[in-house]
Amino acid sequence: MRSEQDMMDMLVGFAQNDSRIRLVTLEGSRTNPSIAPDRFQDFDISYFVTDMESFKENEEWLHIFGTRRMMQKPEDMELFPPELGNWFSYIILFEDGNKVDLTLIPIEEVDDYFANSDGLVEVLLDKDTLIRNEVVASDRAYWIKKPTEREFDDCCNEFWNTSTYVVKGLARKEILFAIDHLNEVVRPNLLRMMAWQIGFEQGYTFSVGKNYKFIDRYLPDEDWETLLSTFSESGYPQMWRALYTCYELFRKYSKTVATSHGYRYPDYDEAITAYTESISQSLT
Repeated sequence: MRSEQDMMDMLVGFAQNDSRIRLVTLEGSRTNPSIAPDRFQDFDISYFVTDMESFKENEEWLHIFGTRRMMQKPEDMELFPPELGNWFSYIILFEDGNKVDLTLIPIEEVDDYFANSDGLVEVLLDKDTLIRNEVVASDRAYWIKKPTEREFDDCCNEFWNTSTYVVKGLARKEILFAIDHLNEVVRPNLLRMMAWQIGFEQGYTFSVGKNYKFIDRYLPDEDWETLLSTFSESGYPQMWRALYTCYELFRKYSKTVATSHGYRYPDYDEAITAYTESISQSLT
């Protein structure tokens, strides 16, 4: 597997030798000092170019980066409509295991790029001194943020309201419907509530990572194991247990957040718990 330095030298070196590329940036986890480096990190590279079409019309230039195992061009797909406007990206997994997410951006959109950046950006090459101010990568945009009382109530409302769809799916024997709502809405709001309490306890000055992937570092072992148990969804009894376990965890953390922040604990819990119990009991 090529080393990080080999990959960076290659990606920047190519840009240095191509007059169409005027600016190169690195984004994502490789710019974040809070993330321990490993061999699975993507190389998130952006080339700011003067002639987009010349790159898109002939892809021979991509061969210089190595033998590809897989490539996706998100802006050239029919099933999944493009989301990057005038930008064009190549997501490439190479035979040696390195992965590059390479985006072409029209040079005239450089200001928009930095204006909408999440902060995790490092300038690797600037041929025309386009960037006047120092760019320092920061994950501040992803730090846990103290919730307002309205945000707290909204989270509670979304959790308890959407849980009724899980109940409906289980009652109807539509398990995929129930699983989808548990995974896509109910549990994410549980994780959000947990993160808020972690922020209160340890300060709102850090991130628990994308998809809450580092939250286990801050949770009590018992709560972490309990949370993991909610991913057991292979049948209806397991799903009912997972839902009730989410209720228990959400109740614990939302009551603590309410107390910690001086917010009113809403009555959604009592109403929806009673509703859930009435439905589950009617099925036995």
